[in-house]
Amino acid sequence: MRRSIARINRFLIWAGTPLSKFIEGSRESIYILSELTMQSAQSLFSQRGMRPGEFARNVQSIGLSAFPILGLVMFLIGFITALQSAAQLRLVGANIFVADLLAVGITAEMGPLMTAILVAGRSGSAIASEIATMKYTEELDALKTLGANPVRFVMVPKLWAMIFVMPILTLFADAMGIMGGTVIAMSYLDLSFDAFWLNMVKALQMEFLINGFVKSVVFGTLITGVACIQGIRFKGGADGVGRATTASVVASIFAIIMANSLLSLIFYM
Repeated sequence: MRRSIARINRFLIWAGTPLSKFIEGSRESIYILSELTMQSAQSLFSQRGMRPGEFARNVQSIGLSAFPILGLVMFLIGFITALQSAAQLRLVGANIFVADLLAVGITAEMGPLMTAILVAGRSGSAIASEIATMKYTEELDALKTLGANPVRFVMVPKLWAMIFVMPILTLFADAMGIMGGTVIAMSYLDLSFDAFWLNMVKALQMEFLINGFVKSVVFGTLITGVACIQGIRFKGGADGVGRATTASVVASIFAIIMANSLLSLIFYM
């Protein structure tokens, strides 16, 4: 009897410990997200408690400095996408439909998705490590002592900068991806520039651009929210900063892919 009770107790401890940690982490995450949402909404009507110029600084670090690497990656993705599809389409004499594939695939799916993944790895990790470092050095506690709200002072400008920058980066990614596909169309498929772009313009509908815009805003919000959660939940020393950064990237990419699947299902229903 006692052995049975001991086994049950060990099982409950084994199952209950991770469940308890999950519930506690979820509660803390919901609190951080609700505070970030409330402070972001209030910042639209009052700039009190926010550092002047912080929004512009974050736009520079998140957006402008990401253009070169994003442009190169999307050009290569458009190049490869057109090359792989052209190898199949030319077998049935449908070379021109590469333009349709690029117009829909890049603007509605690959553009916003690849932009979000790259920004999550580049800027989301930076946000998480910055907040985790500020917590480690007790700068967040110092802000509270000075009467400032750390969420409003540190996180809100990053959220608005991300929401502002993501659609711009996505449009740039779309343009570079289409440009990469155009190179293949003109060199590998022997299509004229005018014929290729005329067919692409016909296939490119406003709804695809709207889909990409909505996705970019959602992805930007998810990246910032996850990065802030992982940064504020930091524990440990210098190694904890690395763990928070890694967790931010992994969780952000997972959230992006899940949100992309859900939004694509909604848009195409």
